[in-house]
Amino acid sequence: MSQPSPLPVTETGSKGTTTWEIRVRGVVQGVGFRPTVWRLARDAQLVGSVMNDGAGVLIRATGSTRALSRFVSCLEQQAPPLSRIETLTTRPVFETDPPVEFRILESPAGENRTRVTPDASICLACVAETNDSKQRRFDYPFTNCTHCGPRFSIIQSFPYDRSRTTMSTFSMCVDCSREYADPADRRFHAQPIACPACGPRVWLEQNEQPRQPGSPNEDEDPIQRASRLLNDGAIVAVRGLGGFHLCCDATNDEAVTRLRHRKRRFGKPFALMARSTKVIERYCDLSTAEQELLESVAAPIVLLKPHGREALPVSLAPGSGRLGFMLPYTPLHLLLSRSFDRPLVMTSGNTSDRPQVIAIGEARQRLGPIADAMLMHDREIANRIDDSVTHVFRGRPRMIRRARGYAPSITPISPDFRSAPDLLAFGAELKSTFCLLKDGAAVLSQHQGDLEDLDTFDDYERNLRLYKEMYDHDPKWLVCDKHPEYLSSKLARQIAHREGLPLLEVQHHHAHVASCMAENDLPIDSPPVLGVALDGLGFGDDGTIWGGEFLLADYRSFRRLGSLKPTAMIGGSQAIREPWRSTYAQLSAWIGWEAFVARYASLELCKMLQQRDLAIVERMRANAINAPLASSCGRLFDAVAAALGVCADGVTFEGQGAVELEKLAEDWVLGGSGSVVPYTFSITPGDARSPRQLDPGPMWRGLLDDLASGEPVGRIAARFHQGLGAAICQMISQILATPELSQGMFKMTSLSAMTPKLSRTCGIVALTGGCFQNKILLECVTDRLEAKGYRCLVHSQVPSNDGGLALGQAAIAAAQLVSGDITAQR
Repeated sequence: MSQPSPLPVTETGSKGTTTWEIRVRGVVQGVGFRPTVWRLARDAQLVGSVMNDGAGVLIRATGSTRALSRFVSCLEQQAPPLSRIETLTTRPVFETDPPVEFRILESPAGENRTRVTPDASICLACVAETNDSKQRRFDYPFTNCTHCGPRFSIIQSFPYDRSRTTMSTFSMCVDCSREYADPADRRFHAQPIACPACGPRVWLEQNEQPRQPGSPNEDEDPIQRASRLLNDGAIVAVRGLGGFHLCCDATNDEAVTRLRHRKRRFGKPFALMARSTKVIERYCDLSTAEQELLESVAAPIVLLKPHGREALPVSLAPGSGRLGFMLPYTPLHLLLSRSFDRPLVMTSGNTSDRPQVIAIGEARQRLGPIADAMLMHDREIANRIDDSVTHVFRGRPRMIRRARGYAPSITPISPDFRSAPDLLAFGAELKSTFCLLKDGAAVLSQHQGDLEDLDTFDDYERNLRLYKEMYDHDPKWLVCDKHPEYLSSKLARQIAHREGLPLLEVQHHHAHVASCMAENDLPIDSPPVLGVALDGLGFGDDGTIWGGEFLLADYRSFRRLGSLKPTAMIGGSQAIREPWRSTYAQLSAWIGWEAFVARYASLELCKMLQQRDLAIVERMRANAINAPLASSCGRLFDAVAAALGVCADGVTFEGQGAVELEKLAEDWVLGGSGSVVPYTFSITPGDARSPRQLDPGPMWRGLLDDLASGEPVGRIAARFHQGLGAAICQMISQILATPELSQGMFKMTSLSAMTPKLSRTCGIVALTGGCFQNKILLECVTDRLEAKGYRCLVHSQVPSNDGGLALGQAAIAAAQLVSGDITAQR
């Protein structure tokens, strides 16, 4: 943020006053910014005006130079909690007829260049008001003010005001109208303002008999009735802020199991909600950083480590070493959880792999067979938005799913992206998001989900239109992944053809690395970093599947200098669903099936594999029939997990094998069993045609010998994690020690213009991709690299998985356009 510099005094009369025009840009509309300006200006005895316009907030203030300087300083320090000042500039103006007071002016029409505010957790003032029996909003489930409450979830069109939200159907009562119009009130221009007399209402439906608010025979408050049902073991569908949740008592194992069966979600962990951090501390360790994250305005789900002193049912998160907790972030959740001194399950209101339900009719149809009752309300949800998921690594938050509380908002990137044209990046197919680049600001959408689901794909298209309107976005370029079958990429090609827009296709793992670079504020002309991108799969430039990559990369281009040694994905995507296929492929490739059977016939692993129809599987592998080669780190995790008896037959959610393998390793280390000797990987030297390769063959021989000698699976899992981390660092050291690279004589090739250039790495390593959500692996690699003096870039506010891919796509396109690499392709 720019600071006001000393300015010449502009005389406006005998009093020797000065007039400043103050321009504020950022998240400054719909967050109580103008009333804060009004209050601070009156305190400083200034006269003038403040208004919203197409560029942000414009202030014109008259007073002494000292008072004006003090006012600007106070504004920077006391900005509303939901606001974010990106720039603040001042300039002197001549005022011939200054006003006699400070006023808030109506906003003129104009192009929208402001930032839309994410939904915000209920503030402490509204919590106190909701809990105070003397207040007219006592026990009201829709209490809010300019510092909290719904924003994105209720927006129907822009600019953001009540008439363009789902609150437009509720006419304000006299009391709410007075608060709305009073600049001294914290509800001044709070668009969702409501009270029991004029706002939304709740009701409870049971026994498939829909009721409306105010129906007879409701002698008990609907929320209290829902709480009583939960206490008795019922499953209740709750209409929340951005969609429905399915809720039950988290300490009731029978209710949790029944919910899993009805929802058809058999392995993936359930999210939990507790009324306070004191309740959470009974079950989990809670650091200061984790508590601050839980209590933040965004109020995400935070993955926490159970301490075991007071246990919850294993069925909540089977095989996982973490429990995902959040605090009540709406008054409705606050009231629902108030009578519970124990956690509630608060999982997405859907069946497995379907988008979260938001509409009442849809809830009755889809959630009716799951829930015993439904807690409804009549404030419509305009935009579906899931709960965000985070965890803390080394005292900093790390995003896993970026949604409620964070989107839509800008991701700060280097200012030199401002010279790039506006563009739209379409992201990936799983964990999909898209990214707008407008005036150099990157706007990453909320988590969309799996685009193979028709409802999710429809929602993705609708959100593209919504963001375009919200940000007055008119892209000059489109950007997508190179994968020919990604639905996001197919849509990008269709739109490019229909609208006559140029399209740039970006390699998947280059986008991962660029996303990490952009989030860490590396400038557009930054020297190359060594990017380590470990994930499930991405379409490689050589036509194979990549997923364990070492890339020398800047924003414009990359060169593949290393990878995991590829093995077959037998059955294609079926190998993801049935991890034993990856185990068989690894053993056949690095040991040989006959040699494996000859030496390890007594292992349960061998017996398990021999029960499969290996003749067909081997023909597929040997003849490359639906068995593409893949350097995937995700499939390596799957293969090791299945070898240890974890998820061998099938997984119920993506990455399940890796999650459970990490828990085995962590439990071994935390159990006090001491350090382990890492398994060994070998590195195959590269040449002019192929990169170095990280060979897991020696690891497999060590792992199988440990299995044969009866070593605990936790120790084996720990040795694998440490071995992989050590091997990654060894590969990095070898690459960076290459004379051509260290001396700045290494040729990189621009992906667009195919122009070779010489580069010297800046000694930075970017760690990215979904496999780096594994805290053991990430810590092992960063500790080793930092001990050698390397600087490590990791993700924080943007997911390292495919949810952050669109940001990298946008950054790559912007850099190539600014440099002129792809102008000729138009």
